[in-house]
Amino acid sequence: MEKVNITEKYGRFSERWTPKIVGELNGQHVKLAKVCGEFVWHDHADEDELFLIQRGTLFIDFRDGRTVELNPGELLIVPRGVEHRPWTRPDEEAWIMLIEPAAIKHTGEVQSELTQETADWI
Repeated sequence: MEKVNITEKYGRFSERWTPKIVGELNGQHVKLAKVCGEFVWHDHADEDELFLIQRGTLFIDFRDGRTVELNPGELLIVPRGVEHRPWTRPDEEAWIMLIEPAAIKHTGEVQSELTQETADWI
């Protein structure tokens, strides 16, 4: 058992939309990501996904026309099968924590230039 300093971990990378694994529990990965701009529309057919905002503001669009705004200290769980698109204002980076099954695909079945096949441990 080792404690994880989240601020120190965020300082180890600058890539955006490229989650880094910082822990694992019960088959779930705890990931950190820096994000800015728009991500792709996608869903995860078999997995729920938790977004916890550490810094900045993250918006998540849904196909029913809703947009959820998340600020530091807020979280949202996107249920499996729900199509969504995370994004930030173009000039504002957000730091997020994700908790999701270890086997989850980064962009579900959608392939784009932002898709990551694997996530690195830091």
